[in-house]
Amino acid sequence: MPGGAFAAGAEAHTTNQRMEIRAAFEAVQALPGPLEVVSDSTYVVNCFRDRWHEGWRRRGWLNSQKKPVANRDLWEPFVELVLSRGDVTFRWVKGHAGDPMNDLVDRLAVEAAKAQAGRSGDRPPTALGPPDTFGTEAGTMSVETVAALRSQAVATSTAPGRPYAGWALLIVGHRPPVVDPDGDPEATGELIDTLIGQLTEVEEEHPDLVVVTGLRQGAEQLAAEAAVGSGLPYVVVLPWPDPASGWAEPARERFLELAEESDQVVLLQEEVPDSRQGQVAAMARRDDWLARNVDAAIVVWDGTDEAVGRTYRSLVDHLGPDAVTAVDPR
Repeated sequence: MPGGAFAAGAEAHTTNQRMEIRAAFEAVQALPGPLEVVSDSTYVVNCFRDRWHEGWRRRGWLNSQKKPVANRDLWEPFVELVLSRGDVTFRWVKGHAGDPMNDLVDRLAVEAAKAQAGRSGDRPPTALGPPDTFGTEAGTMSVETVAALRSQAVATSTAPGRPYAGWALLIVGHRPPVVDPDGDPEATGELIDTLIGQLTEVEEEHPDLVVVTGLRQGAEQLAAEAAVGSGLPYVVVLPWPDPASGWAEPARERFLELAEESDQVVLLQEEVPDSRQGQVAAMARRDDWLARNVDAAIVVWDGTDEAVGRTYRSLVDHLGPDAVTAVDPR
């Protein structure tokens, strides 16, 4: 609580995702009366705000892919407690964005993870270590600087080496209307949950996992949502400065919000294409660059759309069949 008691803890073998759920769960257990839980985890907030739990419970704790919901052992008692209380609300706050309380809990989490020991008190501590960071450009891009971004820029599609660290997993796939957050928010929430489950499994094998996305509307933006929900870093790769400049305002705002929240932005060319043909060529170069600068990929594909199928086959050619996973959005 702001200005009040605090608690932090650690587990030896866990994930960011599980600890985000557990922190919120323990807060609801510990604090009586009307309560607002503020979190930078879309995984936690969206479960209640978008009522993902209704679909999980209706299907017997299976997601839309008929697979067990990840972290059910935490989710089930947490959901039941929130529903039984009826006085708990949830609000999302952007992480690493200057919110004093978010910065405080971030520092407590980093401290507990490094020391593998928790602590608590009657009022917030004043002696804390640095906040969590990733890479060389951690969450620093403002809306106004998207078009002018130059840090960590990759000059051409043939630039050698990756400008980001970690085991890179690309997520691409369908765009609206097949994957449409505005048109079908429940299905979107279930798909994000499925992606989070996939990321959790990959992170167990590759602790240095970083999600790579181009942030196009549809599956690529859900990649960023799933990364945020999993507590994982994500990198945005742009074909040219501000490719969302022509989008409808709500879509553009969401693009800029996700770009700001990313851990790093990679710009493949500084010139904005002056024709539709130039944009198509730049997107093709982007797709080729992505395929050559990741370790594996998840393709959100219904198995029938030929355009997404070509993307799937191209990634298989570049990465090998064992490195590419198809996820059905239906």
